[in-house]
Amino acid sequence: MKKIAYIILAIIPMLLTSCSSSEELCIMSYNIHHCRGMDNNIDYKRIAEVINRVSPHFVALQELDSATSRNNGKVCIEELGKETGMYASYASAIKFGGGSYGIGMLSKEKPLTTSVVPLESSGEARRLLVVEFEKFVVACTHFPLKGDDRESSARIVCDALKGYKKPLFLAGDMNCTTDTQEQKILGEYFTILNNSDECTYPSINPEECIDYIYCLKNGYGCTVKESSVLSGDSIASDHLPLYTTVELSY
Repeated sequence: MKKIAYIILAIIPMLLTSCSSSEELCIMSYNIHHCRGMDNNIDYKRIAEVINRVSPHFVALQELDSATSRNNGKVCIEELGKETGMYASYASAIKFGGGSYGIGMLSKEKPLTTSVVPLESSGEARRLLVVEFEKFVVACTHFPLKGDDRESSARIVCDALKGYKKPLFLAGDMNCTTDTQEQKILGEYFTILNNSDECTYPSINPEECIDYIYCLKNGYGCTVKESSVLSGDSIASDHLPLYTTVELSY
């Protein structure tokens, strides 16, 4: 019996080790100002080069034109998908310039599903884009300008995402700083992963952090390995891009 007990005790740690795993992921968020830089030039390759330097697994993008007159009929997300070699997902928020304007996501992995959730806005319509993958869920958004609308939108986002059982990340231009009521609402379900002391807007002489990357508090270990705002990329857009690399524990 003692011999059997020793064998069991020896096997248990091996079983626990085999059942647990970790994975490193890089998530990026970037308001690209429909690829129009601070020099007033529309340049898809320039934005793609910023993304390619980081080589993230997922990129949440805001302010995307799709077949509009000001972008000469180009579809931003498709152009960036070609330049980065990533899968492209798009959510239209409003009709604009003969096409549409909205948010999107680039991913190294092909999505399983995509869904779009309308947010509350008394001004320009806003959306939440939810993209599900085999092991993860990544959501992108661009919050409204008015505080009351942002608070309502924060509640909608929490209700839409809180039930997911996979590791879930939320990223986007939230149009607010950490001391606001909408961030407190989000904080009930989400943890901010990026360093909010690093400012993201405006891109030249940035004064505040209004772009964020979060993880859902749903039981998975999420350790930040690296977080950075790319302050050297101030011309490509009116926002600075940011990314975070995390280690996920299952």
